[in-house]
Amino acid sequence: MSKAPEKPTLDGLESRWVHWWEDHHVYAFDLQSSRQSVFSIDTPPPTVSGSLHVGHVFSYTHTDCIARFQRMRGRNVFYPMGWDDNGLPTERRVQNYYGVRCDPKLPFDASFKAPENPPEKPVPISRPNFVELCQTLTQIDEKAFEDLFKRLGLSIDWSFTYQTITDEARQVSQFAFLENLKRGEAYQIEAPTLWDVTFQTAVAQAELEDRERPSAYHRIAFGSPTEQELIIETTRPELLASCVALVCNPGDERY
Repeated sequence: MSKAPEKPTLDGLESRWVHWWEDHHVYAFDLQSSRQSVFSIDTPPPTVSGSLHVGHVFSYTHTDCIARFQRMRGRNVFYPMGWDDNGLPTERRVQNYYGVRCDPKLPFDASFKAPENPPEKPVPISRPNFVELCQTLTQIDEKAFEDLFKRLGLSIDWSFTYQTITDEARQVSQFAFLENLKRGEAYQIEAPTLWDVTFQTAVAQAELEDRERPSAYHRIAFGSPTEQELIIETTRPELLASCVALVCNPGDERY
């Protein structure tokens, strides 16, 4: 029997167990199991737009607790991991990291090399060159993401890893959209939207960053010529179109 060390050390413990889990397929999903025994987790793929933060660690730990609990109940857990690397966040990440911008009018340059240090003014490059940079940087970021999730000990089956930028994922997405269009669930109308002045396209609320900056109050009058006007003040008059009602405290003597 080996003698216990006087001063135990944890050096290398994490990596040793990560490799042991992988070598023994501890978290592998059994494709031959029955449908009734499967507990499937639709893992939300993190956006590949930089580095992970404590919020990722916090939220994916919740999912991992559920996966481990279901395994203890004897369920065959399908727990994959994907990377959302197809979209504006990836394009913005590449622009800022390399100091470039996509210009579809430019031809492909086979000898192009990304700047070692991003210049103050973005360098215009062709669309194929820009796509190559996207694929290169996402592979680097995704490797860092995977290494961190493995260090956390998440019980993911890493043989089921996918990317939203692959041809297969894009084909599935486009097919689903065409089905939505066929059923009338997708349609085109004119409506207010959030607009990216650089990419010249609509963006989602999730793509915005909150920034504090000096502004001004605007006085807006509500009412009619026969009634007393009700004055409100706001720093966002452009949102007036979304206002459907004014609500006040009935105990306020002003109203």
